Amino acid sequence: MAANWLQQLESSLWPRGYSRNTWMIVDAARDRRIFGLLLECFYSDHTCLFAGYLSPEIEAAAPYLVHLRYEDEKTRKFISLAWQNSWGLFLETDAGKDSLRSHLRTFLLVRDDVGKLLMFRYYDPRVMRVYLPTCTNDELRTVFGPINRFLIEGHEPGTLQEFSFNGTRLELLKRDFA
Repeated sequence: MAANWLQQLESSLWPRGYSRNTWMIVDAARDRRIFGLLLECFYSDHTCLFAGYLSPEIEAAAPYLVHLRYEDEKTRKFISLAWQNSWGLFLETDAGKDSLRSHLRTFLLVRDDVGKLLMFRYYDPRVMRVYLPTCTNDELRTVFGPINRFLIEGHEPGTLQEFSFNGTRLELLKRDFA
C-alpha cells in the first residue's frame, strides 16, 4: 500500500477540508484495544449505540458512534489502527449526534424469516459492503436516512468503497490507495 494512504483516506473522508460531519461506527468487539483507544482518543466524542445500563464486558465490546476530527493526531492514530482491520465504517452526515445515534440504533435488531429477533452487525464493513447492494430503493432510503454517504474499507487491501444513494439508485465509487 502507498506510503501516503492515510492522506488519501483523509482526503476521501474530508473531501472539502475541514467539516464537522464525518463519523465512524466502531465495533469494539473486533479488538480488545478499541475501547481503551476510544476513551484515549475520543473522550467526549463517542457514544454507545446500545442503550441503558451495560455490564463492563458488554460496554467494552459494544458498537460506538465516534465523531472524527479533521487534521487531529488522535483521530489519525485511531484511523491508522482501524484501517484494514474491520473495526467499523465511516459515514458523512449533516445530522447531529443524537438524531444520528437514534437513526443508527434502529438497525441493531432485525427479525429473520420466522420472526426471531437477531443482532444485525451492519457496522462491520464486511457486512455492510455486501448488504447495501442487495437493498431495494425503499430499504436504501431507510438505511441512508440522514446519511449522505458510507465509506467502507474494501475487500481488497488498500481499497475504499464509497456508497451513496441518489434517491433512485445506489452509487458506488471505489478508490485504491495501493
